[in-house]
Amino acid sequence: MKYNEISHFNHPKHKLRFEHSEFPFKCDGCKEVGIGSRYKCSSNTSCDYDLHTQCAMPSQTLYHPFYKKCSFQFMSHPPGTTARYCNACEKDVTGFVYHCKACGFDLHPCCAKLPMVLDDGEVQLYLYRKVSSPCHRCGRKGRSWSYRSACKNYNLHVACVREMLVENWHELYYAGRGGGGGRGGRKVEMSVLGLKNVLHSEHNKGKKKKKVKKCCEIAGLAVQFVISAVLGDPTAIIAGIVGSLMSRA
Repeated sequence: MKYNEISHFNHPKHKLRFEHSEFPFKCDGCKEVGIGSRYKCSSNTSCDYDLHTQCAMPSQTLYHPFYKKCSFQFMSHPPGTTARYCNACEKDVTGFVYHCKACGFDLHPCCAKLPMVLDDGEVQLYLYRKVSSPCHRCGRKGRSWSYRSACKNYNLHVACVREMLVENWHELYYAGRGGGGGRGGRKVEMSVLGLKNVLHSEHNKGKKKKKVKKCCEIAGLAVQFVISAVLGDPTAIIAGIVGSLMSRA
C-alpha cells in the first residue's frame, strides 16, 4: 500500500511525499541506488532526502522463501561492528537492512522484496537463489541470486546488474539531466547496451533470421525488467535515460 505523504522515523523533521523519478537517486535509508517510485522530502528547503518505497514503509518482520528457517528483523543500521554484506547481491550493507539473528543473514530492503517472478505476458523471468548456468555478464556460476528466463537462455546475477548500475549511476544521473553527456553518457551507453547485446548473441545462436528481431526485443525487455527490479521499482520500465538507451539498440 502506498500513501501520498508519510512521516518517517529516520527523517522526523519533514513529511515525505510519494513521487516517480525518471533519474537515479541514492536512497538515504539503505544507501543504495534507486529509480522510479520513491518518497522524497516535501520541504521547500534545500533538504534532499529520498527513500525507496521499500525503505519508507518496511516490514518489522520479514520471511523469505529462500530462507524458510529464517526470521528477518528490520534494522536501521547493520548489527555489530564488523562489515556485513547482502546475501542476495553480495554488496556491502551500510544502512537499512533485514537481519536474521539466528543465521546471521542480511538482505537489503530492495533485495529482500525482489519479485519472485517478473512477467509482462511476453517475458517471464524467475528469481533463483543459485543457478548452474553462468551469468551472461560475468561468466561465473553461483555468486548471487539470479534472474533466469523461462526459456533458460537469459541468466543475470542480481549482483552484476547492481554492479553495473552502481559503477555508472553518477554518469547515468547527469547524462539524464543533460549535465554529464560526453564521456559519461557514452560510458553508460556502452555498459547497458553491452549487456543487452551479450544476451542477444547468446539467445540468437542457431536461430533462424526471421526470429532474430523478436529474440532481440525480448532480450532487451529482460534487461530492463531486471534493472527495474534491482533499483527498487519492478513496475518501472525505466522511463528516463536507461529506457532511451535501450530503445536505440
